[in-house]
Amino acid sequence: MNMSNCFILLAAGQSKRFKSKKPKQYTIYKGKPLYQHSIDKVIKSGLFKYIILVVNNLNNIKKKNSKNIKIITGGKERSDSSYLALKYIKKFKVGNVLIHDAARPNFSISLIKKILRGLKKNRAVIPFINSTDSAKYKLKNNIYNLLRKNTLLTQTPQGFKYKDLFKIAQNKNKVQDESSLFIDQNLKVKFILGERNNFKITFNQDINNNISFGIGFDIHRLVPKRKLYLGGLKVKSKLGTLGHSDGDPVLHAITDAILGACKMGDIGQKFSDKSRKFKDIRSTVILKKVINEIKQKNYFINNIDINIITQKPKISIYKNKMIKLIADICEIERNMINIKGKTTEKLGLIGKEKAIACEVITSVTKYD
Repeated sequence: MNMSNCFILLAAGQSKRFKSKKPKQYTIYKGKPLYQHSIDKVIKSGLFKYIILVVNNLNNIKKKNSKNIKIITGGKERSDSSYLALKYIKKFKVGNVLIHDAARPNFSISLIKKILRGLKKNRAVIPFINSTDSAKYKLKNNIYNLLRKNTLLTQTPQGFKYKDLFKIAQNKNKVQDESSLFIDQNLKVKFILGERNNFKITFNQDINNNISFGIGFDIHRLVPKRKLYLGGLKVKSKLGTLGHSDGDPVLHAITDAILGACKMGDIGQKFSDKSRKFKDIRSTVILKKVINEIKQKNYFINNIDINIITQKPKISIYKNKMIKLIADICEIERNMINIKGKTTEKLGLIGKEKAIACEVITSVTKYD
């Protein structure tokens, strides 16, 4: 960890163009809030002592993060939020500062390293990509052509020597990004090639493109001398589920629902009860394998709704622990999972405590 590096994440925007009830930075994207992708990536890099998260409402931050992350309230405009963060870190001994928009979750750690390397010899390092579209410039009633080869589309994170940036930022000029402060002052800026994947999420359709749904169902007979697993938990019971694997109907139904939503077959095709290698396999292992497969195909879970149908045991006792375990395996937030316990009013095999069933519906999004 470099003791002089600070990362500022701007997540205080109002997201008017996104047209959602909540700002886009708190929208779930690939299994977690949009802003959290940048936080996790920066922590993983190990390159920053201080991480400043600038938000419009402290109540919007649900997840507890590292002690090194300081959360502050931003201003009305982007430039206001940036200045407030720069002012806040004045008390720290910061050499380099990187400023990033939470709406760009797909940058790589390699890009961060390139920016920091550039700051060894430069006061400002800005990633860019070339425009692939024909561009025009409108000034009052006149329209001018811009040469595509001369048009730079700047990205974040943008890197600066802290003292230089803070000195200029005190003028509180309204700008679209921090590089504009340097350019307006005719100060030298080092431009480096950015990343095409590091696009900015602006509109709702940028994030919600391919949503599909899947249904899962499983039922197991209850028999003596077998363990009872429900939702990955070992539940105290005189009877257990009969099955080739550990017989967990909850995780089996979840797995089938996910496979169905992703159009990837079913649990019987992938984990045949005719195969000896799956004999007594834990259903947590099965579900984890499927999660890894769907991630490789760019599918991410939006929500899981679960009905556990059983006369005994009472599901309410185990619900919270099940949700935590399933969320950890599926790599999603706990509030994306709902569990309901149902009985059959003592009707049928389930009502006579001879079987346990589970039904699940889930939705997934495929990101291009």
